[in-house]
Amino acid sequence: MASENQSVSSQIAHHLQNLTFGSHPERGWSIAHDAADIKAMGFMSINLDTMFWSTLLGGLFIFIFARAAKHFSIEKPTRLQCFVEMVIELVDSSVKEGFTATNKLIAPLALTIFCWVVLMNSMDLIPVTLIPEAAKLIGINHMKVVPTTDINATFGLSIGVFILMIAFSIKAKGIGGFFGELALNPFGKWLIPLNLALELTSLLSKPISLSLRLFGNLFAGEMVFILIALLIPPALQCVASVPWALFHILVILLQAFIFMTLTIIYMGQAHEHH
Repeated sequence: MASENQSVSSQIAHHLQNLTFGSHPERGWSIAHDAADIKAMGFMSINLDTMFWSTLLGGLFIFIFARAAKHFSIEKPTRLQCFVEMVIELVDSSVKEGFTATNKLIAPLALTIFCWVVLMNSMDLIPVTLIPEAAKLIGINHMKVVPTTDINATFGLSIGVFILMIAFSIKAKGIGGFFGELALNPFGKWLIPLNLALELTSLLSKPISLSLRLFGNLFAGEMVFILIALLIPPALQCVASVPWALFHILVILLQAFIFMTLTIIYMGQAHEHH
């Protein structure tokens, strides 16, 4: 029983390991073989599978919307055009409800985030062993296909939103207004240290909560698929995986919508004057 549990644990660890390239203290720049290699590489490493799939899915988003725009027709709209218009209307209504200032970049930003995160999350619906096993045939031993189950990807998204939030806030209020809000709210000039502690905590918690919420939900979903694949006999896997996949579709869409909505709200707060 102990050896069986160890085998399952090693298989889970194998499925959860990224294809990492970095500077190893002994081998130089190389592909990591195991978790120990990744730890030894430290900050000087990059998850190649996360970069590949996120870039590919970003390109797919651009291709779909560009194709819909190219073949746009008022008289005879295609199914793709109708679908794209539905997505744009959803994002547009969310922006109108959550963003009261004037900034032409917010709607495109929200649309990009929503569609990109949906596409990355949707990779979780592909059978968990399909692409990794195919990758082994060409000599690639590790391949994670869901970018949002990599905390580096979700932190990258949230840090991007955070940088834009700071930039828009400084642009709207000026450097003095931005730092004045941090130092003087909510208790005024007599309690500046307390104000800074409260405001900085609130400010820094935004990218952390954005990234961890998305990562945690998608990582948990992928873990369930992995456990189904490893612990349930193949003849019964469909019975267990299909209901979970149907439920997981809601998680995929909901987490993308939440990420987009919070981004809109944070951008709106960056434009507000206190």
